[in-house]
Amino acid sequence: MKIGICSDHAGFEYKTRLIAWLEECGHEVVNFGTDSTDSMDYPDVAHPLATAVAKGDVDGGIAMCGTGNGMALCLNKHIGVRAGLAWSEEIGALLKQHNNANVLVMPARFIPFEEVLKITRTWLETPFEGGRHQRRVAKIEQF
Repeated sequence: MKIGICSDHAGFEYKTRLIAWLEECGHEVVNFGTDSTDSMDYPDVAHPLATAVAKGDVDGGIAMCGTGNGMALCLNKHIGVRAGLAWSEEIGALLKQHNNANVLVMPARFIPFEEVLKITRTWLETPFEGGRHQRRVAKIEQF
């Protein structure tokens, strides 16, 4: 799978570690930044990731910032992007099962890295259930 990834300064450490793990798992990773812990504006990396997801240049995306909220807000401004914030493995599974989320967002300041790995693995491996959820996803995509 080709996965786009981005973070702000708060998520930089986790993003760096997650990239290594994803590559070890055999995924191709496209890093949209940031590349340090220097303070920066998360929209500068969220918008390029969202564009790549919407255009199909990557199969999905992962984003991290302090709370995850800023990233999710930016990402969801793009048509074709369904970004969801997950702070537990169960939420990560439901994002994919019910919403077919194509971008996983996590709050780097509020969960341990081990949870990031669990959430990511679950989100990657969980299939979209379709059925009644497909109707809802289609309604999301109307605008």
